[in-house]
Amino acid sequence: MKKIRTTLTVAGTALAMAVPLIATTSAPAFAASRDGACDSGEFCLYYNSDQAGSISDFTGSISDYGATQPSCYEFKSAGNGQGVCVKNNAASVWNRTEKTVRVYFNSGYGGASQDFAPGAKGNLNSTLKNNEASHQFLGSSGGGGNEGATNDFDHGTRGFAADNCTAFAAYRVASRLGVPNFSNSWGGTTWGNANTWDDAARRVGVTVDTTPTVGAIAVNDTHGDYGHVAYVNAVYSDGSFDVEEYNWNNRLAYGTRSHLRVSSAENSFQHMLHF
Repeated sequence: MKKIRTTLTVAGTALAMAVPLIATTSAPAFAASRDGACDSGEFCLYYNSDQAGSISDFTGSISDYGATQPSCYEFKSAGNGQGVCVKNNAASVWNRTEKTVRVYFNSGYGGASQDFAPGAKGNLNSTLKNNEASHQFLGSSGGGGNEGATNDFDHGTRGFAADNCTAFAAYRVASRLGVPNFSNSWGGTTWGNANTWDDAARRVGVTVDTTPTVGAIAVNDTHGDYGHVAYVNAVYSDGSFDVEEYNWNNRLAYGTRSHLRVSSAENSFQHMLHF
């Protein structure tokens, strides 16, 4: 976390000394977090064709919807299919984001796919109807699966200090990386401060390396006493990458940085976690 003079709480702490654990800021009104309503800024899957039945709404990419309760993403609104796991059960979509969204047959953004342009409504094709496992927001630049930067944080703590980098990274793991129940105790270990996330990842079998990919959690374990974590949302052909983060340039708030590189520098990152 970036130290901002001496009065600020360091962002990577697992316990907030001067920051209450109850969030005081709500998510942007244009995209409520998974409430079963298809709001502006969200990509929505429907249980039935022609945008009918129960809705499951998303604000980012999901690499695996999950197949069983209680850990799967489910259809949330009233109607046919409410409470059913989304995986292999969706029939139609509405893309209310500003990005093209690609729906995949397999988890991990693999297999047959179908693209939905910004604003598009449509039925899944015969290959993907009731056979979909992941979706990806495609970036407007940088190529491949780069994701546009957006502050969709729900301000939940998940066992970390409120509005710190760890809480934001935990939200992205839960909302975009196929681990909806991720928390400070996920996998039976304590994830703790940002500078211990790479150690926790190794303990539970999450891949740790130095290769940035979209959706990786970048770990800095050299900054101060607590380190820093961020979400990689874009990777470029020269090996540099962009991150989204909390409590680095902006105190207890969202920010982005562009064209970083893996290095030992205190303002960079040394590890990449691949959930």
